[in-house]
Amino acid sequence: MLNSHNSPRIVCLTGGIGSGKTTAAALFEDLGVAVYYADRAAKRLMEQDAELRESLIQLLGENVFNNLGQLNRDWIAQKLFNTPELLNRWNAKVHPKVFDDFNRWVSCQEGSYILKEAAILFETGGERNCDLSILITAPEDLRIERVMKRDSWTREQVKERLNRQWSDERKRPLADFVVENLDLKTLNLEIKRLHSQLYKRFSQQ
Repeated sequence: MLNSHNSPRIVCLTGGIGSGKTTAAALFEDLGVAVYYADRAAKRLMEQDAELRESLIQLLGENVFNNLGQLNRDWIAQKLFNTPELLNRWNAKVHPKVFDDFNRWVSCQEGSYILKEAAILFETGGERNCDLSILITAPEDLRIERVMKRDSWTREQVKERLNRQWSDERKRPLADFVVENLDLKTLNLEIKRLHSQLYKRFSQQ
């Protein structure tokens, strides 16, 4: 195990775009589990950490932030996703900050386990920093429909993003638990069952 006996265990939850990983994480939160949303933390740090802000501006230029100091997310996405080398350099600046922020957050938490929700996990070997991992999956057509409705993207835009991500088939063997998210009612039942299992498992250790 990663943590000392008195520290909460770390369960990492991930899933591709449109899988419903954030919805699943929120259901754990409703059950009293402390949840760290890595993507939200990254956004906060990029906008508020002066050292990181300056580093990102040096990498991509002043257009990284708008006049309000907020991330130009669409502009950044266009720059990064078409240039793997730039994306790697960007991640090398952001990920260590998120890692440190997460460790500070964990040190303040109580309970048998906490949840870390992250879009990227297996792709970077992040599961090595978890006690257990959960993969949220869904059929591709359903994922496409969800993202089109949520973000007003075209089918082609969603497909392009999906093609850049690891497939569920590639991630599935690496996960300790796999939850298929077909609808909210079924997902809710699965999360309650899994929470009971995890709570019992970690409370006995």
